[in-house]
Amino acid sequence: MEEQPQENVHIKKITSRGVPSSESIYLPRHDSEELRNFQDNDENPTRNLWHIDEVTNFVFSKKYQPKYYETALGFLKLLTEKTKLSGEETAKYINENGISKATFYNRVMPRLKRVGLVKVERETIVAMESKRKYRPMTISLSKTFGNYFMKIGDSWLAIVDDARTKKK
Repeated sequence: MEEQPQENVHIKKITSRGVPSSESIYLPRHDSEELRNFQDNDENPTRNLWHIDEVTNFVFSKKYQPKYYETALGFLKLLTEKTKLSGEETAKYINENGISKATFYNRVMPRLKRVGLVKVERETIVAMESKRKYRPMTISLSKTFGNYFMKIGDSWLAIVDDARTKKK
């Protein structure tokens, strides 16, 4: 039997370009000087908690994204004081602190929402006189970021405990 030549056979290859920055979290080495100790020598968690600046560093690296880090940190500090901000309060904060609206609304806020540090809710209101709709925004703190990482951490601890138990 003769082999038939194959015409137009294309093998698709996946191009490796790494994780898009919009979908990444900065995780420095666990023994990095950037991090305060979070476990003892026996791998038991320590009782100290990281502060807001240390948590913000995981979302916007102070080392690699200093402008975004400072912008996010200032906003999160304000949000922890008030727990909720309206669109007007947010705009006032941006204006008073000389923050670029493009930086805040196109870079910082989308990532804060995406990773679950903040929640943005909108309400649709119809103005009676003009029948025009508008959607005021409310930004509040969210526990999603913490729940997400607790789930990852708890799952890994269970996997390690299960593996160690099987070994014994």
